Amino acid sequence: MSEATPNTLPGHIAFIPDGNRRWAKAQGITTLEGHKRGGDVAKRISRAVFAAGIPVMSIYAFSTENWNRTSEEVQYLMDLYLRFAGIELKDAMKDNIKIVVSGSQERLSKKIIATLDDIQKKTAENTGGTLNICLNYGGQDEILQAVKAIVAEGYSAGEVTHDVLKQHLYTKDLPPVDLVVRTSGEQRLSNFLLWDSAYAELSFPDVMWPDFNEEPLAEVLEDYASRQRRFGR
Repeated sequence: MSEATPNTLPGHIAFIPDGNRRWAKAQGITTLEGHKRGGDVAKRISRAVFAAGIPVMSIYAFSTENWNRTSEEVQYLMDLYLRFAGIELKDAMKDNIKIVVSGSQERLSKKIIATLDDIQKKTAENTGGTLNICLNYGGQDEILQAVKAIVAEGYSAGEVTHDVLKQHLYTKDLPPVDLVVRTSGEQRLSNFLLWDSAYAELSFPDVMWPDFNEEPLAEVLEDYASRQRRFGR
């Protein structure tokens, strides 16, 4: 298998890590254990992405719609994110990784908000890759909140440009997404990074997220390298 060369790599790759619950069911284990495995995979894949030379990775950790899941599952996920943040802070500093978080703070506990703020501040100067964790994130909500902020700041209609709207998004400091990868074979965006993915390539590997590793990642990148991107031209 040939490897993607640096000039054909995406500058920003975004993952919708689908299949944790189905994978757990197939393995005869609990949904919660499937989510834990998914968290471990997210960390491993982020390091593989940065090692490949891709500077920015986004991952859909928890959507605004995920609050509709059972209270037990939601609470487990929140506790998992807290544990992950504690471990990841130490490892991100060691690996020179910058952590940013995109999403609404509404409904998040004060402890989670404080923990996420801390990890972002302490990793802000790291230069080995940027990991964007999309937590309590919804693409439509992101655009809606940006529009509300623009109106509140008093912009006239003529002053509202693409750049102005972008600067009011959660992802204002991140480049556009070049490649969206959704695992498990499902083929939809599920309200993920809608503005930034306007011209992204899409990939839907059949492998479920807990089984996603360096091999399917290499296949996805090889496929991306073979595509011709025209951006509407």
